[in-house]
Order: sequence, then C-alpha cells, then structure tokens
Amino acid sequence: MRGKRAKQYRKLMHQYELAFNFREPYQVLVDAEMIQDTTRFKMDLPHLLERTLHGKIKPMITQCSIRHLYLAKHENRDEKSTWINTAKTFERRRCGHHELEQPLSTRECLLSVVDPKDTGSNKHRYIVACQDAELRARMRQIAGVPLVYVQRSVMVMEPMAAKTEEVRNGQEVEKIRSGIKRGRAAPDGGLKRKRDSDESDDDEAADGLLAGQGDGAQPMVKKVKKKGPRGPNPLSVKKAKKRDVRPTPSAGAAEKAKMPDRIERQIRAAKEHLAAQSAGGGDSERAKRKKQSLQSGGAGDGGGATAEVD
Repeated sequence: MRGKRAKQYRKLMHQYELAFNFREPYQVLVDAEMIQDTTRFKMDLPHLLERTLHGKIKPMITQCSIRHLYLAKHENRDEKSTWINTAKTFERRRCGHHELEQPLSTRECLLSVVDPKDTGSNKHRYIVACQDAELRARMRQIAGVPLVYVQRSVMVMEPMAAKTEEVRNGQEVEKIRSGIKRGRAAPDGGLKRKRDSDESDDDEAADGLLAGQGDGAQPMVKKVKKKGPRGPNPLSVKKAKKRDVRPTPSAGAAEKAKMPDRIERQIRAAKEHLAAQSAGGGDSERAKRKKQSLQSGGAGDGGGATAEVD
C-alpha cells in the first residue's frame, strides 16, 4: 500500500471513530465473493484488512454467506475447500436465516444484519467488505458504514458517503449549538469578579439592617448602585512603596560617616607633619637672614681698614 493512500485511510478511520464511535477491534462483515476473489489472487484477507483499516479487526461472516460457499459449484475442489476453511476461521454472525431452505442473497442478508429496522443507521458499527457493487450502493444510503472491496488484487476503501457526511456535519452543528446554549445558561458565565468596594458596601448595608431591626426602627433599604465605570482591580494594582522620612545628614558628616578610622588617622598625621614643616621653615629663614646681615657687616669693616692703610 502506498503511503499517500495509507494516510488517507488512516484519516478516514479516525473520522469514523470521532463521529460514529468506531473502536478496535473493528467488526468486519465479509461476504462469500470477497473470500473467493482474495483466494484467487492469493491474498491474506485478515492481514490486508488490518493494513487497510490501520487497526485490529474481528472478521465476521453470516450463515447465509457460508451456505453460499458450500453450495457454490467449482471445478477445483481444493480451492473450494480453501474458501470454506478460510470462512471457518472467521466469527459466525447469526443472521437468523438458517431455518430457510435456501439462503438469502448476500444483499438481503447483509442489509438485514447492518440495518435490521431500516432506520438508516449502523447501530452495531459494522465495516462491510463486499464485492457486490449494487450492495455497496445500497450501503452508502446507511450512515456510518465504511466500505472495502478488492480491485485487481488491491484492497480499496471507499471515501465517506454523502449520507454519512451529512450526518457527521449535523453532529458538529449540534455540538456548537449546545455549547452556545450552555454558555448562555451559565449563571456566572458573563459576570466579572466583584471588587472590594462592592463587598464593603454589602457589609455596611447588612450592618445597617441589623442595627435598625435591633432598635425597632424601620429597616434600611439597600440602595441600588448605578452602573458606571469601575475602578482598577485592587489585586492587580501595584502597591505604593513607603518613603523614608529620616533627615538627610550634611556632606561633611556623610563623608565622616563613610570614612574608616584608619584613613582618618592618616589624614590627621599628614596635617601635623605639614604644620611641623611650616614651623621649621620659618626658623631657617630667620637664620639665613641673620647670617647674610653679619656677612655684609664684616665686608664693610674690611674695606675701611684697607683704605686706612693706603
């Protein structure tokens, strides 16, 4: 079986499962002619049915179809015995026609099994595997009947019939309508969640009623709230953060608070060192000036002495 055809058959069986509740193992009604043709083509009928339907099957044959195989005139006795042996491996479906002298035709027998009350529905969810074209045409008028046949040694599954599609579409429309009706009938379907303000108003009104009844006064009548724009949902609004009202310290105090003790000690020592250097620098300046003054005075005395000698 080719991949494209196998995919189509799988989707088709899935549609039957959803719309008509088909379940594995599928009950497959096989007629006598189907057994004869598959034997002639040397086909394994149960295996091919499982491949076509993509699931486990329960092959079934009616009493009339088995009687047709026994009464068939065929020159090759071995082939005829193969037909009968194959039919014996299938489950016997009692059609209630065994009391008749001659079996009913395949068409009448299978129609009485699939739709006994002529209601146009496949109550027992049978899959019909038959070679009779007229029987398949009659089965298409019954909703929910998958049809299988063999053509040139290839097993073919028919697409969904028009009657079946009509019933399936009607079911889909009914589901949509029932869903809409359930949505309308729901008591809390269209109501929004109550707000905290509404609940507080209800509590206050209830307290007022109790108080009025206790005092003997007339009971308070609950006011009807007018419809209008509602506030935001308190559960979805972000809460405001509380601000810190502590006094802000000055810049120097903030720096001192941030500064560690070790750095503060280093700064203090550096200031003391600078102060000491500045004090020592003043004394040296005085000494230099005094020395210069002395040197200048000595030079003046020496010049005068030389002048006197001359």
